[in-house]
Amino acid sequence: MQALTVLGSTGSIGVSTLDVVARHPLRYSVFALTGHSRLKELVSQCQQFKPRYVVVTSTQSADWLKTRVPVETQVLSGSEGLAAVAGDDQVDVVMAAIVGAAGLEPTLAAVRAGKKVLLANKEALVMAGGLFMAAVRDSGATLLPIDSEHNAIFQCLPESFVCGATNANLNANRQVKAKNSALGIDILGVRKLLLSGSGGPFRTTPLDELSSVTPDQACAHPNWTMGRKISVDSATMMNKGLELIEACWLFDVNEAHVEIIIHPQSIVHSLVEYADGSVLAQLGNPDMRTPIAHGLAWPERIESGVAMLDLAAAGTLSFEPPDISRFPCLGLARAAVRDSGDAPAALNAANEIAVEAFLEGRIAFTRIADVVDVVMQGWSTSEPESLGAVQDADIRARALAREFAFGPKNQ
Repeated sequence: MQALTVLGSTGSIGVSTLDVVARHPLRYSVFALTGHSRLKELVSQCQQFKPRYVVVTSTQSADWLKTRVPVETQVLSGSEGLAAVAGDDQVDVVMAAIVGAAGLEPTLAAVRAGKKVLLANKEALVMAGGLFMAAVRDSGATLLPIDSEHNAIFQCLPESFVCGATNANLNANRQVKAKNSALGIDILGVRKLLLSGSGGPFRTTPLDELSSVTPDQACAHPNWTMGRKISVDSATMMNKGLELIEACWLFDVNEAHVEIIIHPQSIVHSLVEYADGSVLAQLGNPDMRTPIAHGLAWPERIESGVAMLDLAAAGTLSFEPPDISRFPCLGLARAAVRDSGDAPAALNAANEIAVEAFLEGRIAFTRIADVVDVVMQGWSTSEPESLGAVQDADIRARALAREFAFGPKNQ
């Protein structure tokens, strides 16, 4: 029996995680659940799974919950509560599924406590990749990617590969390689990683119509059911740009060796190209319960509740390169990872503000990339040496983006 904390249990990943967990009551117990604003859903989850703790962001929400959750469930609040349930000695596994920068601190707490961390919060690596991966190595935590694309790559890599370079043989081999090696895992015969993406709802929309699309249209993903923020990121393909940055940290590669390819059917979740000409791919129906079940049970396999893939019914699988004029956020992300330092944190912060402005009807869809671009054009990159430095960069970039997205010209 493994004790599980779910950070962000009321979001789409959290809900899917609990669906998988409910199918295996003899393998997993829920130690803690955390949520933000969907308090009624959080109460229902507590009534079903009876966790020892539930954590919310504010004391007001905590007071509201106290009379509604089971008596055996203790209510905590704030960042201290999140860190406590992520790093508690009784916890074996932490699902890190809080969306955005808010997920960084509790996820890092789980890593520092040496937990098995199922990483669905890509911003943790985008914002603080160097600090985060150093913490993985220092603590001996087990880091498993849950984003469908990174999970697919992980499944296609040799079994000897471990995220965070905790594999002793891999580390020893790295020490004798040239410092300017283009690809850290080329010692395993890997040449390239291919991140697939559907292209979102506007893959074929005429460019001159993009400025007038609505938030509801942007959130209507053709294949996946996701929250509104990540759905907009999918529509701009910023999600793929953030995943590129995440892949560089997870798999020890530079951005030139990560290719992004559009695959509208969302059946092939990502691929790995090897030196001998082989290309391995992970396929499956577009359902996040598959990578979640893989992470929960790794290195074993368990039933996830996902229907088996019927390739004959799926029909043609097609691929195409992304159009950068349609998806300028991809270019901005590549530039940020090349700049390194705190540039990816600034990119992420600016994007979160721009998406917020779009969802509130303050800016047009096409101006999301403009907001990010103007922040990055004026950004002076530095190497953050602490979590506080990362958070400071995040705050500064948000302020700049807010001025541009919510300023007088956009009222």
